[in-house]
Amino acid sequence: MPQPKSLLSRLAAFDRKEGLLQAGDRVLAAVSGGADSVCLAHHLSRLAGKGRITVAIAHFHHGLRGRDADRDAAFVRRLAGRLGAPFILERLPVSATAERDRRSLEDAGRHLRYRALERIARRRNANKIATGHHMDDQAETLLLHLLRGTKAKGLAGIPACRPLGRGPGEVVRPLLALDRSEILRYCRAYGLRFRSDRSNRSDRFTRNWIRREILPRLELKNPRIREHLCALAADVQRLTRTASI
Repeated sequence: MPQPKSLLSRLAAFDRKEGLLQAGDRVLAAVSGGADSVCLAHHLSRLAGKGRITVAIAHFHHGLRGRDADRDAAFVRRLAGRLGAPFILERLPVSATAERDRRSLEDAGRHLRYRALERIARRRNANKIATGHHMDDQAETLLLHLLRGTKAKGLAGIPACRPLGRGPGEVVRPLLALDRSEILRYCRAYGLRFRSDRSNRSDRFTRNWIRREILPRLELKNPRIREHLCALAADVQRLTRTASI
């Protein structure tokens, strides 16, 4: 099987630059079943196979998409089995939390996922939580912050690494080195199947509208817009770190 050597080199270089994963790390990976999280799970399992780290896979059932959500959970369970990783499934009361706290479904889901990830990490003695955010997510986040109004901190976007909210450890995003097209190329190279979430095609979520309508229009004017937005986020993150020293 031909390996995407350039992509592996990019991932390794980004890991070294950001200091994301060290030998002996115990990593809990958040895996939805989509292409990005499947790529993340496979990448981490490769490192585990070399004896660098250990990996467990967590999947969250939001109770919003009926049988599709059940199929996602079953898919990720099978993926974890093939990768030889422990599998943890949790059901999250997203709809009830959104209504109670007057949050959007998207915001409530994100809030509950991170709380659950930190809880599971403490239970499993994991010192790293890994998520599948990539360059397209970074670009979308900056545009979303600009649309809603933001201070300079909002232009820092998604950090490659941040401390856990509770307890020791860090959240790491190894795939910020790649864009979505490269993640799909990685999946093709390794014959990885993944699930598609139909809610990602709904423009009732602002992020989806940015992904489907705004970024493609900006690309017509500048094909490197994603790269430039990610570079801006990296610059702001460096400035923020320097200012805090």
